[in-house]
Amino acid sequence: MRKIKIKTFYTDKQVCFDSIREKSFSQSPLKPALLIEKIKKSSFASMLDICDNFAPISRADFEIAHTKEYIDNVFNMTGNYRSNGLPWSENLINSLPYTTGSLYAASKYAVENPDTVCFAPISGMHHARPNSGTGFCTFSGQVISAIKIYEESGKVCAFLDLDGHFGNSIEDTRNFNPLLNKAIPEGCNYNPSGRNESYLSCFEDNLKSLARLIMEDKIHYVVFAHGADSQDQDDLGGYMNTEYWVKCAEVFANWVNEVSDAKKQLLPVVLSLFGGYRKDNYDAVLNLHIKSLIKCSNIICGNKFVDNLVIPDKHSIV
Repeated sequence: MRKIKIKTFYTDKQVCFDSIREKSFSQSPLKPALLIEKIKKSSFASMLDICDNFAPISRADFEIAHTKEYIDNVFNMTGNYRSNGLPWSENLINSLPYTTGSLYAASKYAVENPDTVCFAPISGMHHARPNSGTGFCTFSGQVISAIKIYEESGKVCAFLDLDGHFGNSIEDTRNFNPLLNKAIPEGCNYNPSGRNESYLSCFEDNLKSLARLIMEDKIHYVVFAHGADSQDQDDLGGYMNTEYWVKCAEVFANWVNEVSDAKKQLLPVVLSLFGGYRKDNYDAVLNLHIKSLIKCSNIICGNKFVDNLVIPDKHSIV
């Protein structure tokens, strides 16, 4: 039996408030705060159980996925410290250990408490490389989190990355830290492709493949990163209309229940955010993420929240 609330690992310390709204194309460093604030003020507030006392990762933990030279550059404002494409600030730097800390804490809790769906409201990870940032991503938090979990418990992860852009950081880190091949095996960084029906079909095929690995006890937990930039109204994305984008969350949630029933064991689940860009109406990005959370809450956790959120097309904005 699942707990009815999604345990959410969020603190203001994982948010960069400095210069993001005014100077950054990507609002991802600010998005966790905007999303949590919006949910708290909505009729969906009871959907989440917020935990704000998790620990940040250490600076040494970043060396799991990155060269010391690059890490020093980021923290000391030297060399390629701006390779992430974000405005540098002490606030940004101080938030980074908590950003990865959120995903690590959510993953650890989910593995240890599979009756609880966990949520790490984070973005800005899946394009970072061992020696640089890129695409608004500074550090490969999913790599760091997965390897830490594997070293501590032997549990193996699969990433369902539905961001609008290929999550290259996992593949780019395999040679840098071969332990990643055990923590997230090759072929278990799923990035569906196609448009509308073909995208959904590709995702369903990914889930069938992953289900076999779970039944064979080769994968022990999953992270569902439902990036809003795979929706076709996004400034940088464009694979699916809103109907199909939300359908992906529905398909995922039903799949979680089916796999858990087949294995007669609850599958540990972690939810995440990743990308989303709408200069005309950033609320549309937040509403997409909330729609995905509602689907997971209703289907996996057994709730009955009514989704009345609207995602306007760009041309309908005056």
